[in-house]
Amino acid sequence: MKKNWKKLAALCLSAVLLAGCTPKTPETTPTPEPTPTPTAEPTPTPSLAEDEKVRVAVLKGTTGLGAAKLMDEQADSSTMEFVVLAEPTEAVAALTKGEADIAALPTNLASTLYHKLDGGIQVLALNTLGVLYILENGDSVKTMADLRGKTIHAFGQGANPEFVLNYLLEKNGLKPGEDVTVQWYSSSDEVSTLVASGDVELAMLPVPAATAAQIQSKGAVRFALDLTKEWENAGADGVLTMGCVVARSEFVSQQPEAVNAFLEGYGASIEFMSDPDNLAEAAQLAETYGIIPKAAIAQKALPDANLCFITGDDMMAGLQGYYQVLYAADPASIGGSIPDSAFFYRDWDAD
Repeated sequence: MKKNWKKLAALCLSAVLLAGCTPKTPETTPTPEPTPTPTAEPTPTPSLAEDEKVRVAVLKGTTGLGAAKLMDEQADSSTMEFVVLAEPTEAVAALTKGEADIAALPTNLASTLYHKLDGGIQVLALNTLGVLYILENGDSVKTMADLRGKTIHAFGQGANPEFVLNYLLEKNGLKPGEDVTVQWYSSSDEVSTLVASGDVELAMLPVPAATAAQIQSKGAVRFALDLTKEWENAGADGVLTMGCVVARSEFVSQQPEAVNAFLEGYGASIEFMSDPDNLAEAAQLAETYGIIPKAAIAQKALPDANLCFITGDDMMAGLQGYYQVLYAADPASIGGSIPDSAFFYRDWDAD
């Protein structure tokens, strides 16, 4: 049964655990006066013990956006530290070497690493839905069918962007390489420069690269197609999920309270970064922590970033459906097979 995953993400976000109330033991004095009756005071959000320090690697771009508020709150913490990395391969290396306990990764790479490490990581939460857009210098593309006979300039060959685009083209009766030509480039910056300058008509880019291209073009470039909406229109199983956060399985088993405390703070951080009322502050945090280079770009990109916080069984159902699509396109794209249930961390519940 198809679900509205954006609504699901909002529900997950609204259920972020609230701090409870526990009795506070009053101080006693040697006077004979009766001891005061204990009173209840709210406790702060659970913190991590010194021996439960969490080392978190986040990525520049949308996959790292959700962590910005938590990074700010933990800036002076001795129990949690963050590093911002430019490439997913750097996050993979940090996890593999044990230099990071938790890291943000593209969803297909998370599956590949799970197989490579023989179950050495678990996915904790989905943090980003689809962030791919077709940009146009013009006004001729309104549907996927309008791409027939066109050339799309894109970045992401051999990864999520290529598999998503090909799947959607085929679902709309278009054969990649025949009905639609895709010109692949080695960097999103190269594609952004081409589309912003008006040298190409169509491009596929993720936010915030798509946002930067639109700003640089001074409004000449428009967002023609939102591939997340096109995924929903195609009736695809699962949820189009580009980003997730994973942890080393050893760390999960040894420090479950640290993992759960991280998830609580991370969920609240994503909620803050997603709230339109916090847009200006969230954008500044993205710049401050080097996730997006300019607050102006972040402020325009955040509404299109599709941040989410999906955990537990909903995470597993949505991601397995998406993996089915990637597996059908190329089994190697997710490490050869769809991960088993042990891949999914389901011991945390915000309720």
